[in-house]
Amino acid sequence: MNLSTKNLATSLKDYSSSSSELIVGNHPLNHIEKLVSGTPFYVYDRQLIINRVKQLTNTLPSEISLHYAIKANPLPSLVQLMTTQVSGFDVASKKEMLLAMQTGMPAEKISFAGPGKTAEDIEAAIIAGVTLHVESAGEIARVELAANQLSLKANIALRINPKFELKSSGMKMSGGSKPFGIDEEQVAEILTNLNLSQINLRGFHIFAGSQNLNAEAIISAQQQTFMLAEELVALVSEITKSKIDYLNIGGGFGVPYFANEASLDIEAIANSLQILLKKHKTLVTGLELILELGRYLVAEAGIYVSKVIDKKVSRGTNYLVCDGGLHHHLANSGNFGQVIRKNYPVVIGNKLKGDVQELVNIVGPLCTPLDILADKVMLPEATMGDYVVIFQSGAYGASASPKDFLSQPQVSELLL
Repeated sequence: MNLSTKNLATSLKDYSSSSSELIVGNHPLNHIEKLVSGTPFYVYDRQLIINRVKQLTNTLPSEISLHYAIKANPLPSLVQLMTTQVSGFDVASKKEMLLAMQTGMPAEKISFAGPGKTAEDIEAAIIAGVTLHVESAGEIARVELAANQLSLKANIALRINPKFELKSSGMKMSGGSKPFGIDEEQVAEILTNLNLSQINLRGFHIFAGSQNLNAEAIISAQQQTFMLAEELVALVSEITKSKIDYLNIGGGFGVPYFANEASLDIEAIANSLQILLKKHKTLVTGLELILELGRYLVAEAGIYVSKVIDKKVSRGTNYLVCDGGLHHHLANSGNFGQVIRKNYPVVIGNKLKGDVQELVNIVGPLCTPLDILADKVMLPEATMGDYVVIFQSGAYGASASPKDFLSQPQVSELLL
C-alpha cells in the first residue's frame, strides 16, 4: 500500500485484517454505507477522540484547562461527546454558541471569538452569559452599548495581537498587521477607556497561529505569551484596579497530513508548560489557564469515504472517478490554503491488502480540474463500487466545504 504508516497509525489501527476492509467504530464500511443510505459520507470514531483527549490531558500539567474549538467540527453529536471530555468550548458564530449552550456546558466555560461579530451576535452572547473575545476598540464600544440596552453586564476577554508570531505555523494570526485581535501596544488605552459598569473583564486571549508541527516553535510562542501576559495583567491592576480570572493561551497544535510529516512532540510542550507554570506562579494563581484546540482533538478520528463510479484511461493515465470530491472535502482537494497540493493519506477501504497495485489519479464528479481526491498514488487495483477513503478528515471537512457547489447531493456524517 502507498501509505504514510506513521501518519496513519491511529486511523488504521482498527481495520479488519481478515476481510481487508476498514473498520470504524466496530462497523465495516459497507455496513456504514447502509446506515447512512449511500456514499459519500464522513464517519468519526468516538473512541479515537476519547483516546486523544485522554492522552493529552494525562500529558499536560493538571493546571491546564482543555477547551474544544467547535469550528473544527460542529457535528452536534460530536460536540455533545466533547462535553464529557473537555472543560469548555470556543465558538465562532451565534449558531455554534447556541449549539454549545444546548449541550449543557456552563456559559462561563464558553468563549465567542471572531473579528466580525454582528450586533445580533453580541446581544446573544451577552444574554447567554458567555465570554466575548473582543478584537477591536469598536467592538468593545458595541458590546458596551448592547450591555447598556439589555441592562446586563457583558463578560469579555481581550484578544491580543502580539508583536511575536508563531513560526512554522500553517496559518499565522499574530505579528504585524492583522484583522485578528487588539495590537498589544494599544491595550493600555483600551483599558483606560473601558466602561466597567457595563463590562466584566475576565482576561486575555493570546493566539498566535494554527496547524503547527514544530514543538520548539510552539514552546517559544508560549514562553513569549506568558511574558506578555505578565505585562498585561500588571496593566489591568494599574489601570482598572481589578484582577482577571482567565487566560487563554490559544493552541496551534497540528496533525500530520502529508508524507514525511512527523507528529507533534506533546511531551516536550507539556514539560515546557510545567516550567512556565513554576516560573510564572504568581501570574497563574487564581487564573483559569486555557489551552484551546480543535483540529488536534478530532482530525485523526475521522475519514471521508466516497465510491468509485467510473474508471478510465486517458493517454496512459489511470483515473478513478468517485461520487465525492472537493464540494465535501475542500481541504483535501488542496483548495483550502495549500500552496502546492499534496495528498492526504488515502486507501482503497475494502482492499487494504490488495496485492495488485496500480498508479492512479483519483478525482470527483465535478466539472472542474480542481476536483482532486488524490494525485499519482500507488494503490491496490480498484474497480467500480470500491471505497476511496481519505484519512485525517475529522476536522475542517464537511462544514468547511462548498457543499452546494454544482448542486451535487449532500454528504452524510456519522459519529460511531
